[in-house]
This record gives sequence, C-alpha cells and structure tokens, in this order.
Amino acid sequence: MKTAEIKLTITLDDNNVPENIMWESTDSKNQEALPVKAMMLSLWDQSYKNTLKIDLWTKDMPVDEMKRFFYETLQTMGDTFLRATGEKNIVEDLRDYCAHFADKMEIKQ
Repeated sequence: MKTAEIKLTITLDDNNVPENIMWESTDSKNQEALPVKAMMLSLWDQSYKNTLKIDLWTKDMPVDEMKRFFYETLQTMGDTFLRATGEKNIVEDLRDYCAHFADKMEIKQ
C-alpha cells in the first residue's frame, strides 16, 4: 500500500486573512512547496453525511483570476462527477451552466 501526504501552509496577517498559501505533496515531482493564490478543499464526512470545506484565497488574488478559478473548478467538478457516477446528462447540464457562467463573468474559454 502506498501513502502520500499533502501539506498546506497558510501565512495569515494580523486579521487572519491569508497572505500566502503554499502546498506540497510527498507524491509530487516537485520537492519544494509551491505558492498558490486560492484553494478549495472539500471532504465528505461519512458519519454526518455532509461536506466539510475550507475555502481560502490570498488578499492579493485578482478578481479576474478568482472568476477563472471558479469557472475551472466547476468544469473539473463535472469531470469528477462523470467519472464517479457516469451521469452524462447532468454533466452536460453543468457544462451548459459553465458556458453561461463564463459568458456572464466575461471569461474567455
């Protein structure tokens, strides 16, 4: 059995607002921590049948990049849902919504 570890290091300002987010993985080709501007972590709590979430972004994350981050997250959630469930029809609906989201947020696809 293989084990991998993912480590997140968040530097906060005096108001607990993230200034820096660094991530690293023991399973990555990169041996050093890499900086990111935003993250969304969702975990399924089987006991309570609900989602545990951590959503963080640095105070210098540009709004246009946040819009793109949400767009790409929605797209990849569709990919994941399709692989996990095989539900093609609803994923097509999600793709349609992603196109609508991109249009409304003026994101170039």
